[in-house]
Amino acid sequence: MNIHFTPEEQAFRQEVQAFLRSNLPDDLARKVRLGRRLAKSDHQRWQKILSQQGWYAVNWPVEHGGTGWSVVQKHIFDEECAAAGAPRIVSFGVNMVAPVIIRFGTPAQKDYYLPRILSGEDWWCQGYSEPGAGSDLASLKTRAHRDGDHYVVNGQKTWTTLGQHANRIFCLVRTDPGAKKQEGISFLLIDMDTPGITVRPIITLDGEHEVNEVFFDNVRVPVENLVGEENRGWTCAKYLLTHERTGQAGIGLSKAALEQLKRIAMAETVRGRPLIEDPMFRARIAEVEMRLMAVEMSTLRILAATRDGGVPGAESSLLKIQGSEIRQAITNLMRKALGPNALPFLEHELEPDFDGDPLYQDYSAAPASQYFNMRKLSIYGGSNEIQKNIIAKMVLEL
Repeated sequence: MNIHFTPEEQAFRQEVQAFLRSNLPDDLARKVRLGRRLAKSDHQRWQKILSQQGWYAVNWPVEHGGTGWSVVQKHIFDEECAAAGAPRIVSFGVNMVAPVIIRFGTPAQKDYYLPRILSGEDWWCQGYSEPGAGSDLASLKTRAHRDGDHYVVNGQKTWTTLGQHANRIFCLVRTDPGAKKQEGISFLLIDMDTPGITVRPIITLDGEHEVNEVFFDNVRVPVENLVGEENRGWTCAKYLLTHERTGQAGIGLSKAALEQLKRIAMAETVRGRPLIEDPMFRARIAEVEMRLMAVEMSTLRILAATRDGGVPGAESSLLKIQGSEIRQAITNLMRKALGPNALPFLEHELEPDFDGDPLYQDYSAAPASQYFNMRKLSIYGGSNEIQKNIIAKMVLEL
């Protein structure tokens, strides 16, 4: 693979940079750079800006409102957005359920749901994990039985990210309890306003309401909300997860975090000199940067193989493992760079509307919170241990 960008790709990068300079609100970029929490309105504002430019659905085919960009262009776009401090796109609608609807949905489902995702009218969340079915997702027990022209859903989903904002949820449910684990599962699209749905917050270690439990008590879902065939939802699930794990490498996000780490290391001092001049700390930064460069090359290679419509295979598990470990390593180094100044838990400094004087520096409130929050990266989307099992089976044939 040619790792050098073509003149056309360099011109595209300049176009993206110009767009971000002109359209990314300064207050949003500052919140992202300082690790502040983003309100729902922050995400919606950035989505609207991208939609007006026609740059929101970068992974969709042109005929459905996508950009038609190459995998390299999408990589450049993600990298430049992260470098500029743009909010990360909430993926559940545009990058997760939408590709499933495009691939497996009926014409009526495509006509109804895709425009609503583009416009921001629908905010989606993901109903996969359960208390007894996380990385072993096929053990899920949420049940849906057919009752005329409806499914009746009973059960519980957990770790539902941003479910408090969502008006729709895509769910894996068991429609044939007598079938083998991966069989008898179906993929349903559910309106969160349907009677019988209860959302309860889970407050994380850093005090944030990011995830939720969702309970289903005799929730009636129209049969036309089934995506694909009944009892064949595992095919949809695998298709979605391979795309999710490829994106979890987070190259652009890691590059932006690495630059922030360097800025902190230049500002902090040890024995009167910038921390970044300390040989041992510089070596640790260099190590994580080399790992990041290697993962970036692997990501480009794997994405290039999907150019003709293919689906990432077990290689996406490699990206998920390495990408999550790199992002965890960067947050760990940020915390170490701040030393005791990373210890105070100043939740008010993380709030979207904080406008006061920081206890130490404007960059010091977020690193400890991010360090603890990033522990989740090696767990969600299939734990790294599960990913290693996938690689052992599908790549090494062990």
